[in-house]
Amino acid sequence: MRHVKLVLFLTLLYSCQIKTDGDQILLPGSQTAHKFNSSVDLNYLLYLPEDYDPHRKEGYPTILFLHGAGERGDSVQALTMWGPPKIAKEKGLPFIVISPQCPKGHWWTSMMYSVKELLDHSIKTYNIDTTRIYLTGLSMGGYGTFEFSLLYPEYFAAVAPMCGGGTPSMVNFVKSYPPIWVFHGDKDKIVPLESSQIMVDAMKKAGFDVKFTIYKNEDHYMFRKAYRESGLFDWFLEHHKTTR
Repeated sequence: MRHVKLVLFLTLLYSCQIKTDGDQILLPGSQTAHKFNSSVDLNYLLYLPEDYDPHRKEGYPTILFLHGAGERGDSVQALTMWGPPKIAKEKGLPFIVISPQCPKGHWWTSMMYSVKELLDHSIKTYNIDTTRIYLTGLSMGGYGTFEFSLLYPEYFAAVAPMCGGGTPSMVNFVKSYPPIWVFHGDKDKIVPLESSQIMVDAMKKAGFDVKFTIYKNEDHYMFRKAYRESGLFDWFLEHHKTTR
């Protein structure tokens, strides 16, 4: 009887597995490590929601997450310390979550094209709804989120940088931009509040759809609260692109 139950369990488990991205076996509801060979090789974590079906007619909403400076290197599991990868690991999310790892000694601002290549690869490989792709990042990844979204705004339905900053003059070269929700703590001593404020001011002046949440009496690590308590993921799902 035990043998029969084991066979049934293994059969069910195998039926849920998905072979993709070089025949690597993926399991819905799990977060797995991958390597993407591009102009600069990238390690990344991929989370698939529990109901993931590669053949479902409607694709899945997707988050591209850019981590902070402390998670650079070659230990991709370090990305589960914060943000969407941590939440996906602990309780799941209704999104595909793509979390590239910036190599040691690099910054996201020098990795923009490689991240774009990974995103293009992911769109071709996984069942992604291209009208519901969202971008978020924290600290160094907050800077990366501002820059990547200004370079490639056409990919995203909504954007959310946290405790970051950017180059306000880049705004002048963008004609169409997705809704953006910026987060920062007013006691941040690592990346000052002004770094986000100047970007928000430039974007509002350009007519962009901007929300700005300042966490009172919160330091650099306000992102822990923001990802869990702000309603950001529901806000993401409210936004769709009409074209890609």
